[in-house]
Amino acid sequence: MNLLTGATGLVGAHVLAQLILNKEHTRALFRTEHKRQQALAVIFKYDISKDDLSKHVEWMACDILNIPKLEIAFKDITQVYHCAGFISNSPSDYKQMRKVNIEGTANMVNLSIDHKIDKFCHVSSIAAMGKPLMGDEVTEETPMAEDQKPSAYEISKYGAEMEVWRASQEGLKVVIVNPGIILGDGFYESGSGVLLDKLKKGLKFYPPKTTGFVGVYDVSKIMIQLMNSPIVNQRYLVVSENLSFKKVAGRFADLYDKPGPKTKLRPWMLYLAWCVEVLRSFFTSYKRQLTLEVIPSLFEDSLYSSEKIKGALHFKFETLEEFSKTIYERS
Repeated sequence: MNLLTGATGLVGAHVLAQLILNKEHTRALFRTEHKRQQALAVIFKYDISKDDLSKHVEWMACDILNIPKLEIAFKDITQVYHCAGFISNSPSDYKQMRKVNIEGTANMVNLSIDHKIDKFCHVSSIAAMGKPLMGDEVTEETPMAEDQKPSAYEISKYGAEMEVWRASQEGLKVVIVNPGIILGDGFYESGSGVLLDKLKKGLKFYPPKTTGFVGVYDVSKIMIQLMNSPIVNQRYLVVSENLSFKKVAGRFADLYDKPGPKTKLRPWMLYLAWCVEVLRSFFTSYKRQLTLEVIPSLFEDSLYSSEKIKGALHFKFETLEEFSKTIYERS
């Protein structure tokens, strides 16, 4: 049986749908009923019946920081898909993000070792990758320097990966995927779903940045193919295309019949927004989303190579035109 954490998140819900289609039995962890209902809405768009759902999925309310409950969750498990994580750009969330992403991952790999799990798949991010020389593409071999992680989220994702690699040294068979910005239907309240919601409404301002994008449909398929393969102790960049935010915003503007992006963001605009956020957070409970360290990265192109995963699985990615059409049809 599979154990799936983060089953009510963007990646987790789509992975669960694929596992059901494959007729694989899965224990799916969730935290709130509201999020579980959101996940069900995504799953049923795959033309999965309630009978198929009940036959192949065992839902369990469980937090990855709750070790006693996790012990119960691991009963009869052979494979683990670890999709749970905390995504935030707010400095005030740093401690909680470290706790969930690093400590939570440590709990998962430690229990996987204890329960002699066959294989463990960890969802990381391009945020945990190294930074290349100017103009080069990031690969799985791009070296990491300690001063290359300016955001709390990047630090927490890098720390989570270190826990997975540590577990691999202790005998756990692992695979890690590092997706780019993931776009897919469902979950428009957090993570990349917030960006997608803005894209659907029409983005007026756009950062002059090119980076890696990928559809959630490809991410979920790749994870399952890796888990069903003999591949172990490898990490893979998962990026469909390196695209400018202007092109991505323009594509969704066309699909949803909204005005295309016209105004390019300038550094001074974001520094002004940072000042406003600081004042707002000082007088209210508002959580800041910008930090001075992150602003420069919004004006730097980051290019990523997916040649390793293409070669390992002979995988063909969907283009922006293809996966954005799926998102539009499921909206």
